[in-house]
Amino acid sequence: MTNFIPIFPLGIVVYPGEALNLHIFEPRYKQLIQDSVQSKKPFGIPAVINDSICEMGCLVQVLEISKLYEDGRMDIRTEGIKIFRILETIKELPEKLYSGAIVNYPHNQEKGKRLLMQTLITGIRQLHASMQVSKDFKKPDEELWSYELAHHMGLSLTEEYELLELLHELQRQEYLKRHLSKVLPVMAGMQSLKEKIQLNGHFKNLSGFSG
Repeated sequence: MTNFIPIFPLGIVVYPGEALNLHIFEPRYKQLIQDSVQSKKPFGIPAVINDSICEMGCLVQVLEISKLYEDGRMDIRTEGIKIFRILETIKELPEKLYSGAIVNYPHNQEKGKRLLMQTLITGIRQLHASMQVSKDFKKPDEELWSYELAHHMGLSLTEEYELLELLHELQRQEYLKRHLSKVLPVMAGMQSLKEKIQLNGHFKNLSGFSG
């Protein structure tokens, strides 16, 4: 399927199923949101990296205008729907301030290995524990997949986009597994360093060398 969508390029990566709250203040995007709400049609958020609009993004639907300010600014709640790929960008639209794109929707296999997913969930909880942060995923473990974990693993924007480009859940799981295999030892080393620093200046109960 190929169609036209209005686009709202942002320096973030949005995933299907993600709840995204936005504060809208630019005139062109105030117009885009008003049009989207009136038509009840979604719009696209392609990622912007290094000042360039990326090829892929996520279609999102406005769920609610949470607050409308006197000057037209607004707070909105949206939800990611599905991945799109830009075929052509249309920078100028008749009587519109915003731009759009001709896009298609690549097939996205969203089921992977449940056992591997549980390994990832255990790993991310270890990561959060080492960072002394708490995260409620608002879903039972058996309903979580890679998209729900991706923003909570310390990925860079480029890495989050690389994950967006992977169109099979098993590929995404393996990508996150490799990331955890790199960062968990680093965090363990930092915790060990922290403990050593905290010991400095304290009385130490050490056995003498008997060799």
